[in-house]
Amino acid sequence: MVREGFWTEVFRLNGSVTPYVAGRLLGFTAFGAMIYALFEGLHLKNGLATAHYEYIGVVLALLLVMRTNAGYDRWWEARKIWGGIVNQSRNLAQIGLVYGPSNKAWREAYARWVAAFSATCHHSLRGEHQFEEIRGMCDIVGTDETRRLSEAEHMPLYATGRIADLLKEAVGSGELDRFYFLQAEAERARLIDHIGGCERILRTPLASAFSIKIRRFLFLYLMFLPVAIVDAAGMATPLIVFLVAYPLLALDQIGVELENPFSTKRLNHLPLNQISETIRGNLMASIAPLPTNIPHDASPLPKPKSRPQETPLSYPQEGYATYPFPSPAES
Repeated sequence: MVREGFWTEVFRLNGSVTPYVAGRLLGFTAFGAMIYALFEGLHLKNGLATAHYEYIGVVLALLLVMRTNAGYDRWWEARKIWGGIVNQSRNLAQIGLVYGPSNKAWREAYARWVAAFSATCHHSLRGEHQFEEIRGMCDIVGTDETRRLSEAEHMPLYATGRIADLLKEAVGSGELDRFYFLQAEAERARLIDHIGGCERILRTPLASAFSIKIRRFLFLYLMFLPVAIVDAAGMATPLIVFLVAYPLLALDQIGVELENPFSTKRLNHLPLNQISETIRGNLMASIAPLPTNIPHDASPLPKPKSRPQETPLSYPQEGYATYPFPSPAES
C-alpha cells in the first residue's frame, strides 16, 4: 500500500469524513457567532469559569475515542476473518487439485466453486442477492448456476454445498483418499465459520444506547461551548467553536464509518471485490498441472561473469623527481 504525502492527505477530501460533518460543523460555528453577537449587542457577561468546561471536554473526547476504538476493533476483526477466507480457500483448493481426481472437468468445477465462495460472501454481506447484482458470478460458475445462487436463501452455503458434492463424488469414486477428504472437510467447515463471523459483525452493531448518549452529550457540549467561552474569547468565539467541534464531530463520524466494514457506503470499507478476484485468480491458475520436476543438478549453474582486470596505475620514475614538492621552509 502506497501512503500519500503529508500535504496531499492534509488537503484531501476523498476518503475523509469532512464532507460528512461539514453541515453540522457550520451549524455549530454559526451558532457560536450568534452567541457572540447576542452577548456583544446586549453587553451580557456570563461570569463562568472555563476550567470546568475544559474538564468536561476531556471526558467527552475519551468517550469518543472509546467508540472509535470499538469501531476499529470490528473493522480489524473483519479484515482478519477475510484473511482466513483467503488462506482456507487456497488450502481447500490445493487439497482437491493435488490429491483429487485428474479429470479436467472435475478439477475446473472444483476450483470454480471454491473461488465462488468468497464472491458469494461479499455479495451476501453487502445485501446483493438479485441476479443483476451478482451477474459477475456468471464468469465463475455460469449463468444457470448464478440464477440458482440468486434464488438461494444463503448463497455462501449453496457454494459450500456444491463443494461438498464434488468432494463426495471424488471420494465415492475412489479418486480421493478419505484422509484428504477429511482435511478438505475441515477447511470447508472453517470457511463456514468465517462467513458466520462476518455475519455476526454485520448483524450486531454497537449498542444504540451508547451511541445515543455520546451524541447527546456531544450536542449539549457544543451548544453550551460558545456561552462558556464568549467572555474570554470575544470575537474569536466562532473560530474556537469551529476548532473544537471539528475533531469531535470527525471522531464521532469515524466511529460510525468503522462500524460496518463491508458496506460500500462506508469510508474505508474492506476491498472485498479485490480480495475475491485475487482468490479467483490464484485458484484458476492452480488448475493446470505443474510441469515435471527438474533435478537441481540437471543443468549447470550459470557461471558468474568475471570482471575485467583493472590495470594498476604506474608513474614514471622521473615524474617523482621533477614534481615541484615544496621545501620544508615553504611548507
